[in-house]
Amino acid sequence: MAEEAEAEVSPTGWVARQAELYESSGGTKGTTQLGVPCLLLDYVGRRSGVLRRTVLMYGRDGEDYLIVASNGGSDRPPLWYLNLQADPEVRLRVGTERFAAVAATLPAEEKARVWPGLVELFPRYAQYQAGTARDIPVVRLTRH
Repeated sequence: MAEEAEAEVSPTGWVARQAELYESSGGTKGTTQLGVPCLLLDYVGRRSGVLRRTVLMYGRDGEDYLIVASNGGSDRPPLWYLNLQADPEVRLRVGTERFAAVAATLPAEEKARVWPGLVELFPRYAQYQAGTARDIPVVRLTRH
């Protein structure tokens, strides 16, 4: 993924505002949502080929970052998740640091191990999972 490429920010209002604040401050502002740490995820659109950016809450598992494809508990996965399945090469901004990473959906047993910590971080994840028949994926982001 080209480091210089400019990402198209999510059209969702609050996401766009937070992403712009996060990026324009060099990662010193806009780094949390509801008290939970957030990162900027840049990924390539599977149909458009356009570099896109969104803001996501994250947890940690050792050196890796964990993001939850909850889509607010919708029966459909978020579009960013579908794009990561097509191309797992991503770029992250976590605080003041920007780096390349690779995304991988956790298998069931690994999700079971990390899920309680993610629910502790953001309790709504449990409500989201309870409200949909879809198994909400957890994605591991590993630095290159």
